[in-house]
Amino acid sequence: MKVLIVGAGAREHALTWKALQSPLTDAVYCAPGNAATGAIAVNTGIEATDIDGIVRFVSERDVSLTVIGPEAAVAAGLADRLAASDRLVFGPTAAAGRIESSKAFAKSLMARAGVATPAYQVFDDPARAKDFVRGERRAFVVKADGLAKGKGTLVPRDAQDTLECIDTLMLRKTVGAAADRIVLEEKVEGREVSLMAMVDGDRVVALPPACDYKRALDGDRGPNTGGMGGYSPVSFFGPDEIDRAVAEVLVPVVKTLREDGTPYRGCLYAGLMVGGSGVQVLEFNARFGDPEAQVVLPRLEGDLVPLLEATARGALGETRASWSTRSSVGVVLASRGYPGTYQTGFPIDGLGTIERDVFAFHAGTTAGPAGYETAGGRVLTLVALGGSMGEARDRAYRNVEKIRFEGMTYRHDLALREVESAVLQ
Repeated sequence: MKVLIVGAGAREHALTWKALQSPLTDAVYCAPGNAATGAIAVNTGIEATDIDGIVRFVSERDVSLTVIGPEAAVAAGLADRLAASDRLVFGPTAAAGRIESSKAFAKSLMARAGVATPAYQVFDDPARAKDFVRGERRAFVVKADGLAKGKGTLVPRDAQDTLECIDTLMLRKTVGAAADRIVLEEKVEGREVSLMAMVDGDRVVALPPACDYKRALDGDRGPNTGGMGGYSPVSFFGPDEIDRAVAEVLVPVVKTLREDGTPYRGCLYAGLMVGGSGVQVLEFNARFGDPEAQVVLPRLEGDLVPLLEATARGALGETRASWSTRSSVGVVLASRGYPGTYQTGFPIDGLGTIERDVFAFHAGTTAGPAGYETAGGRVLTLVALGGSMGEARDRAYRNVEKIRFEGMTYRHDLALREVESAVLQ
């Protein structure tokens, strides 16, 4: 079969890499793809939000399955158009995808589904939002309602800082129209975990959980980013916790979407906070997480394509995947200044020296005359497998030291809490 992977990041590189391992595929295309996918598959150069171009390509090449990577393509209605052309697509419709493209919609949906989530208020007027904060005299998490590439959530220290965050999003327009409306959310304490699942409109099959690191700097300092790395599995979120989250979070949401006439098909991602009051949902994503996909997919034993196809057909049934017991740690190598202003065009050295069981999934790279060069904020996700979390972590950072480019920056504390926890047990 012919498979099209839509997107251009490290997540799409990982999906392409895994799809190519399937004996079912005789061609894998990427739209648009990146420098690394072009070395292993066929880049089309079609942008992920060029819906007409993708639909035309799928028809001309008789593509069997299209897999949507980025949220922008979901929101643009790619799945709707492909389904209308009787083409198989892994990814939700724009209506179902509102679970990510509108934080306010997701909150309302959870309330109707009876899913636990922090208390919130929605505002489209910055003055009213600030009056609310002044009246409450405490801090709130400030979230852009729309899609903001992982940069639309600000976590202030106090009420005054909350007022500044409202100005940053709504008046300074740092994420554009995505913050024309904002959600002010109660701050909750606990440990965050990402749980992704295949959803075929009715059935839910959970993938192994992962933890990602959203802050730019060690110790969870600095601004929020699209993700600076992660690890899987998660010691504090085992099989019992997964089953409970599926039953109490994913199934009710999927059921409510189906009853609304907008059934969900694709990967549904729940960002969860695990605290003293149980599990609460911080956010939903309507696609594979990035960098979560990069640390979870290498742990899949066997073929990804049948799982994607069954999800797209609404036929998951008793489908189950086999997952390795090995641990996975992924370190994002970024350009200095990310998620703010950064420079690109620097040669990347050392990629040919990394060890086996270590994967360099490309995000912001381009093919230069002498090899790969930097072309984005998040440049690479370097992922290592190991028999333990400590081994995977050591291997990941040992290989990070082999990679060099001007201004390379990364977090040094990924998965450290898991390793330290294992030592104390």
